[in-house]
Amino acid sequence: MGLIGVEPGQLATVVTSLRLAERPRPRPLPTSPLRLERWRAPSPARYRTLFARVGGPWLWFSRLILSDAALSAIVGDERVEVYAAVDRQGIEVGMVELDRRAGDGGCALAYFGLVPELTGQGHGGWMMAETMARAWLPDTRAIDVNTCTLDHPAALGFYRRHGFVALRRTIETFADPRLAGILPRDAAPQIPLLA
Repeated sequence: MGLIGVEPGQLATVVTSLRLAERPRPRPLPTSPLRLERWRAPSPARYRTLFARVGGPWLWFSRLILSDAALSAIVGDERVEVYAAVDRQGIEVGMVELDRRAGDGGCALAYFGLVPELTGQGHGGWMMAETMARAWLPDTRAIDVNTCTLDHPAALGFYRRHGFVALRRTIETFADPRLAGILPRDAAPQIPLLA
């Protein structure tokens, strides 16, 4: 067993890829005051605002560095579905993104998350049930999702409780987005910032 060094300014994470190969059995939908609202071809600014609110605490940054044209090409594609979880006041507090661009009946759960203030309150179970209702079309053969050690500590267990099975692990390294100014330096305080 050995340790592999990570240079200052870099981050490393273990990514677990999971798959749900069978449609979940129907069961009562958990209750929640939230609702999922479909965003058809959202503007880059609107999408990035929600992406940063939901993902900033976990250092999600990949969509923040795309050009407007590149981001619009993804979220404006008819095979990509973007949903905002909205509370009773109309405030966007979560997001779901389903991506069917690979074809062949596959569906990627590209992004799934709630703002930190709402985690651990049962809303995730409701949001997953709503997501599954939208993800499983007649030709859907599987749903894939990736989670990593930078995500919420309960993320991997959450996906497994919802029937996803781990397929493989990989290690991803990248420059810390806080040092590049992509995310604020105080984002994700649980992950040490090593300049």
